[in-house]
Amino acid sequence: MMNSLAGSPPPIRPPAIRVTALTVLRGGRPVLRELALEVPQGSITGLLGPSGCGKTTLLRAVVGVQKTESGEVEVLGAPAGSARLRDRVGYVTQAPSVYGDLSVAENLRYFAAVLGAPKGDPERVIAETGLTGHEHDLAARLSGGQRARVSLAAALLGRPELLILDEPTVGLDPVLRQDLWQLFRDLADAGRTLLVSSHVMDEASRCDRLLLMREGRLLADDTPAELLRRTGAADVDSAFLALVAGRTEAAA
Repeated sequence: MMNSLAGSPPPIRPPAIRVTALTVLRGGRPVLRELALEVPQGSITGLLGPSGCGKTTLLRAVVGVQKTESGEVEVLGAPAGSARLRDRVGYVTQAPSVYGDLSVAENLRYFAAVLGAPKGDPERVIAETGLTGHEHDLAARLSGGQRARVSLAAALLGRPELLILDEPTVGLDPVLRQDLWQLFRDLADAGRTLLVSSHVMDEASRCDRLLLMREGRLLADDTPAELLRRTGAADVDSAFLALVAGRTEAAA
């Protein structure tokens, strides 16, 4: 008997993140305006836009720590902030969230205990983030790039399916930025989903998909190649400006 499933396309995977009509107010003024977007699983999605456009607010809403006015945010099939997402989502804020008076290993053992992560996880994430040899260094004495790696290592404890990274490469030199992006790519290739915010447009080429924001609105949700094709621009910086100009002309 012929298998009726032979040759059938693979099942469509639901998005890792689905945002619907999300509005956030601050001081009575909109920070996010009716945002709607999806982030596919097993990919790197870049959230790009100038400082103050609402990127961090959106990431906080995805993690479930942002008060919202209206709309819905679904993460891995559950409402954002649900208790069952606790060990499935890793979050790295802009400021390194480590204790300066503890060593790298002590920081990671502490966070592993809080999360209930496996006993060997601190050693695993130290190796994954290139911190081998710095286990006994106090966090306060690390460079900015090394502290960023410790924060990322803490977010990797327990092997979360989704990583939310808020400007993880800000202030880092080009070599460190390249190393971190290679790590992000390795994680995505292993099946993790990453949502990475940045205001550095040249990081766009490292992403599978781009979300371009300005003034709390989504200007584009596309692949880098399709975005360039659609705008006729040579790079994402120029594409962003073309989209802004188009919106301005449409509003005039």
